[in-house]
Parts: sequence; C-alpha cells; structure tokens
Amino acid sequence: MEFSQLVMFKAVADLGSIVRASERLHCVPSNITNRIKLLERELGVDLFIRKGRGLIISPSGRLFLGYTNKILSLCEESQRALDPSSAPSGELRIGAIESSATGRLPKVLSRFHQLYPAVQMQFSTGDWSQLSAEVVNYTLDGAIIAVRPEHPDIESLEIYEEDLVVIASPSAGVINQPEDLRGVDLFMWPEGCPYRKALLTWLERYKVFNPITSIASYGTILGCVSSGAGISLVPRGMFEQFRQLGGIQGFFFNDLKPVQNYFIWNRHVESHRAKDKFADLLKEEFKV
Repeated sequence: MEFSQLVMFKAVADLGSIVRASERLHCVPSNITNRIKLLERELGVDLFIRKGRGLIISPSGRLFLGYTNKILSLCEESQRALDPSSAPSGELRIGAIESSATGRLPKVLSRFHQLYPAVQMQFSTGDWSQLSAEVVNYTLDGAIIAVRPEHPDIESLEIYEEDLVVIASPSAGVINQPEDLRGVDLFMWPEGCPYRKALLTWLERYKVFNPITSIASYGTILGCVSSGAGISLVPRGMFEQFRQLGGIQGFFFNDLKPVQNYFIWNRHVESHRAKDKFADLLKEEFKV
C-alpha cells in the first residue's frame, strides 16, 4: 500500500469518477484505474462497485475511506509541523450550522481570506450531528455548532451565545406572551435542532402545544412565516438578516434563554496552523 494509492482512492471516492479524479491529480485515468485495482487486490475487497461507466463506493470502501482520511490528515499535520514558522497555507475545511453561516460568519470568513490568502478554504453547512461526525472522522478541520459536544475526540471553544427571537408576519399582530401562540402553526428545523428544542420547551412550560412543520431551510421557513402561515423561532443573527428583507417582525422574551454556540475540532490533530488562526479570529470577533 502506497501513499499515492490512498490519494487516488480518496479523490475517486470524493468525486465519484476516475476521469474527474485524474483531472484533479493531473495524471492519466488508466494510472488511477490500475493503482486502485492493485490496492483492491492487496486488501482483498472491492472498494468500488462498477456500474456502467460510473463508480459507487462499496461498504468496504466507505470503511476504508475513514481510515484513509485519518492517514492523509496525519500526513498533512506532519508537514505543517515541520515548518511551524511559516504563514498558514494549504487546505482548511470548515463547517457550520446554517444559522451561524448566514448570520455570524460572513464577516469572519472575509477577514480570514484577507489575512491568509494562501489558505484554500472549503466551507460547508450541515446539522450539528453531521458536522460533529465529520470533525471526528477528519473530514472537517473544524465546525461551528449549537450543541455542547460530548464526543471524547472533540475539543471545543465557546464562541458566542445566540439570543432567540420569535418571528411572525406583521399580519399576526403583537405577541405578548406564549399563550398568544396557542393553535398557531410552527415552522422549525427537524428534530435535533437546539432552537426547535428551545421553542418547544418554552411553550410546554406554558401548556401550549402546537402543530409543527419540519423544514430544513431558513429561507423556506422565512417564506412561510412572512406569508402569515405561522410562526418560527430563529437565532438573533438570522433575524437581523431576515428583517432587512421585510415581511417579518420579531419578539424577544426574557425566559427564552440564549443558546451557546461552539467552535469544535478533533483533539487528535495537534498542529493545524490555518485552523488555529481561524479559531483566533473567532475569539477576536466574538470577544472570547
């Protein structure tokens, strides 16, 4: 098993195509095909399922990809460690929940790019469980989530508390208390979202039980709320963005406690200058 074989395997797994992998790695497709066949022969399993001209990663391939990501991540870490005085460079893979990505991070991402242009940022969004798993599996170098991490492989930094805002269409009138929401449709992210949990806990405290429509998109939630179809609860950062578009009003309640947001990373990656500089920028931005 050779390092170059792992690089080729990961490229094909990520892109789903030998041709596209060859373009990324600047080599001929036949070379990749032969090297992967040799790797499969050495491992004694098929890493991909051949379907016409396409490739689908096999169950064994998915298992092997996890180890490949760890090996390549450690190799990248060792290269960075050899030159700790150099400016951050290379690839930085950051993920975030959508509320943070939309409401809090644009300024940070822009500033990071200005300070460290040699770093190639790959940014993605997802729910907190997906992002946490990708940090554990070395797919992401860091992520921002709104749930306290409990996995033993994850280190975390508290970066900011997100105030919560009940949003409604102006046609809904003034919302003075939780009881005013009785019977109103709720539009929230699917189960597992900490903001959904905060809203339900708050309403249940006042014996208010409402039908919930699960929507995994703040844009769609905004459209439903602004049309007068129901209400939602969003982080303040999202509300500030939504309010500029019009069609919604926000209501704050003292007993709707803020939700803590965290920057997380894998504790086993000891040296990653770009990730560390990104964390420093988060501390500076949010006064941690």
